Amino acid sequence: MAKRLVRGEGDPGLFGPGSMTWRIHGHPAMLIGGLRSLLVQALNPLAMAGVAQHSNYKENPWGRLMRTTDYVMTTTYGDTAAAEEAVDRVKAIHDHVNGVDEVTGLPYSANDPELLLWVHCAEIDAFLAAYRAFGPRISGEEADRYVSEMAQIGELFDIPSETIPRSEKELIDYMDSQELMGTPAAKDAMRFILFPPVPWPGGRLPKVPGKRLLLIPGRAGYSLYSLATIAILPKRVRRAYRLPWVPVTPLLRGSVFALSRTMRLLFPPPPPVQAAIARQKELENHWAA
Repeated sequence: MAKRLVRGEGDPGLFGPGSMTWRIHGHPAMLIGGLRSLLVQALNPLAMAGVAQHSNYKENPWGRLMRTTDYVMTTTYGDTAAAEEAVDRVKAIHDHVNGVDEVTGLPYSANDPELLLWVHCAEIDAFLAAYRAFGPRISGEEADRYVSEMAQIGELFDIPSETIPRSEKELIDYMDSQELMGTPAAKDAMRFILFPPVPWPGGRLPKVPGKRLLLIPGRAGYSLYSLATIAILPKRVRRAYRLPWVPVTPLLRGSVFALSRTMRLLFPPPPPVQAAIARQKELENHWAA
């Protein structure tokens, strides 16, 4: 993954180290935000139909997760050329994602600007909500800056610039204006996302004594993230899925913080983050020379 971060001159990329995007996307709460984003996106029946009819997320969930992580990390921390290349790869995939939603009977295309705007807004709304709930405190101005920065991604997907939110208020107004529908496919995806049946990448456990015991801490950790995800879902999203209300308590925050800290000790920052920071230091040294 790290090798894909530099495709041009190795510039700071779309955002750079002083951006809110680097700050938010580098926080462990991104996983919770990613889960919320998927659950919200699925309540658009056309978006969900595209996933259900053209994705193998149930057969290869880890592969899909890695591809999504690669895309987010490259567009965030890669140089400009690498970020644009990552977007182009997604757009090329979207060219083949079209069909008819069985529930509404409406046609869909993954390159439809309205669908792209929905996915874009649901994603940044989720990342911001997760960071607000489980990350350091940020101001309204910082939240606005994050939304404005991320508009660059929307423009790369050819979403009309005037329709892309540039502030948190515009983002909230857009999300509130959208109709949600809990289709059978969406509810099926919800169960898979919050309670995944796959115990290990590839669906297989390693060949070690007591291998099933490895599932216990993994299941417990993932269950905590699932609980945290439910806690930050909007009320109408919980109602669509018939999920219970879960408060974001100090105990939940502390548990997420402890688990995230443990994960960071066990697993250092992803290669894209390390590579981007190292590349930025090289650039700064070059400019100073």
